[in-house]
Amino acid sequence: MTLNVIDIRNRPAFLHDFYGARDGTPEFETARWLNQRVGSKDATHFTRSRTVDGFLHEIGGAGISKATVIGRDTPAIQNLNDEIADLVRPHPSLIGVGSVDPQRLGTTAAVQEAERAIQTLGLKAINIEPGFLAPAIAFDNPVFSPLYDALQDWDVPVFLMSGPTTPDLKFNDPAALGRVARTFPKLKIVVHHGLWPHVNEVIGVAFRYPNVFLVPDMYIFLPGGALYVDAANGFLREQLLFGSSHPFRAMGQSVEDYRRLGFKSDVLDLVLSGNAQRLLKLQATLNASERIAS
Repeated sequence: MTLNVIDIRNRPAFLHDFYGARDGTPEFETARWLNQRVGSKDATHFTRSRTVDGFLHEIGGAGISKATVIGRDTPAIQNLNDEIADLVRPHPSLIGVGSVDPQRLGTTAAVQEAERAIQTLGLKAINIEPGFLAPAIAFDNPVFSPLYDALQDWDVPVFLMSGPTTPDLKFNDPAALGRVARTFPKLKIVVHHGLWPHVNEVIGVAFRYPNVFLVPDMYIFLPGGALYVDAANGFLREQLLFGSSHPFRAMGQSVEDYRRLGFKSDVLDLVLSGNAQRLLKLQATLNASERIAS
């Protein structure tokens, strides 16, 4: 396989029990169930990423040159930004993404922690998950405005995560996303899970606001997912990005399945690597000495 893929949604199993870190737990069964639902041929592939070496081997074997490791800061799952930075720092194939919860930290402290994550720790983006907070809130809740404003000034992307597993689908609302994009027109907004199943609506938001980037990841293989491909073959060609959503879908299988979805050849290159490279300001490829052997 050629190492010319950037995976913009990835987490190793060892990062949290939620990712299937331990056999025999409810979280393990949930991870296996979700893999079955989204079409993984090996529903327990994630067990191979329970060590750093195993995780890196999976990335290399999938033909992935760089993979983001996305931290989370929610009441249920918290990965310290230092933990993410320590994990990715020794490995050129890994990209760290930090996370903050303004409800937990307060708005001022959240901005300060985001600045530390970017400026001091070298993380490439900030992930927030409004629908998974306590209480759950919308993308355009005013508590996020200072953070959005700061990220816009720093030219750093915000990662927004929502989808059908959100406790209430009203927090998976493309209209709220559109309001954020309109209020912060220079903020790069990366939408993980592509707000599936609201595919038509979120594509409409991305049509109107070129600062919105969609990562349908594992949901591109579900009913309605072909609409993302159709849009990418037209106006959305520079706004759609590849994500495996590992550990909830197998990396290598996802890369190969994306290649068969019907993207035009030049669009496929943008989706698999070019758009993420530009968005995250990455080097084009890894040097040969940095590549992970499959």
